[in-house]
Amino acid sequence: MTRQRSKRITQAVLLVGTIISLFFVPWLLVKAWILPLPDTVQEQLDEAIGHGFEGMVVYIDQTGKPPQYFASGWHNRESEIPAKPDALFKIASISKLYDAVAVTKLVSDERLSLDKTIADYLPELVGRIENAENITLRLMIQHRSGIPNFTDAPNFWATPTETYEESLALIQGKPANFEPGEDYEYCNTNYLLINKIMDDILGYENFQFIQEEILIPLNLNHTFASLSEVNIDNVMSGYHVGYPHDLKTNDYGMHATAEDVGTFLRALNDGSVFDEGEQEIYSSVYEYEHAGWVPGYQSFAKYHKDLDAVIIEFYSTTDPKLYNWNLSEIINNRIVKILKRQKSS
Repeated sequence: MTRQRSKRITQAVLLVGTIISLFFVPWLLVKAWILPLPDTVQEQLDEAIGHGFEGMVVYIDQTGKPPQYFASGWHNRESEIPAKPDALFKIASISKLYDAVAVTKLVSDERLSLDKTIADYLPELVGRIENAENITLRLMIQHRSGIPNFTDAPNFWATPTETYEESLALIQGKPANFEPGEDYEYCNTNYLLINKIMDDILGYENFQFIQEEILIPLNLNHTFASLSEVNIDNVMSGYHVGYPHDLKTNDYGMHATAEDVGTFLRALNDGSVFDEGEQEIYSSVYEYEHAGWVPGYQSFAKYHKDLDAVIIEFYSTTDPKLYNWNLSEIINNRIVKILKRQKSS
């Protein structure tokens, strides 16, 4: 076979593969990707609502500019209340950043050790969680424990657990997914256990420690441990495709405004959230950005070094196949492109 003929065959195979892949990709994602880039962030939010999101909030903290606040769509669709940039939102797994900072401070104070194990801190779990003697606090923070993820239990989000014991019961006795430290797998069980360990060491709920050591020093007055602490009218409604009801009354953990999350993320990335010696510890165990997902709510918190900008995006619509997650990432990238274009003009 000649090299030219081989090249034509390869190109044909790639073309067929591309056509097949496009067949399985929702055309909405393709449309969102190829549309001309709007001139402003607000126009991009409005476009996102046209793609099917019920509501969206964005906060941008870019050095040299005043903070920017954006909102589009509905704060509450049923009451026809427009989206509010200062709405409270379920930030889901973004809360792991706060947990990791809290652990860092306790390690710095020598109240916790990254190298101690589940067996050391929660000896009652030996025999109930495989490899408990070898899974360190460090491995749990980094999602390298191999412990099964309790939120992967069948139909978990239809009837989510409400207590530590109920959540733990979903995975205890199950085999490890891999040996400790041998792989990476994002796992909410890790942070379930980390929160329990912090509670036990402190002698009180660890969110109080987060308030005292993180929220109050940063003047974050709109960050809360749970739905029970907030005025429900201030919470942005959340919707899940195929489910007819507003999900804002479901308690999935921490609630915060986009501005509060952005202020925290700036302090995390510039180091001002840490005392002396703490940032080195943190950098050795966890990351400086995060996203979150619970039914009805998608959240993204990221620092963009090239723009020296913190960008927080909240989307109040999810779907079973996570198409909206992929759509969110496309929109997030377009917002960054708009800011880069504005910076260069």
